[in-house]
Amino acid sequence: MAVIDATDAPIGRLATRIAKRLLEGEEIHVVNAEKAIITGNMEEIRERYLRKRRIGGTKRKGPYFPKMPHMILKRTVRGMLPYQQPRGRKAYKRLKVYIGVPDEFKESKIEKIEYRKSTNYITLKELSEYLGVKW
Repeated sequence: MAVIDATDAPIGRLATRIAKRLLEGEEIHVVNAEKAIITGNMEEIRERYLRKRRIGGTKRKGPYFPKMPHMILKRTVRGMLPYQQPRGRKAYKRLKVYIGVPDEFKESKIEKIEYRKSTNYITLKELSEYLGVKW
């Protein structure tokens, strides 16, 4: 079991590494999901995710796109897995994503994956607040 810290990690790069390890059979827990970042122009990112939210249509029909930061990260990883195949579904079930650091992981070794820090980005917490999440 691996515990990964998502602080200041671009979600796309983080998701590819997580997806690869999940397919290899590893169980992964991601903490601090709200501190992960999406690089690019803030307004364009907001509009893109707002468009994804609107695609869902009525309450009865999907697809539904999440508002919460941990679910946005989990959905990004799901997009990089063959989740409609049995091995992809099994891999997806081995992924757990948390907001903050739960008490059970405070004393365990947390991996920090290093990336170059961009100057133009938005955190998942800021994006979630824009999408309507109340903390």
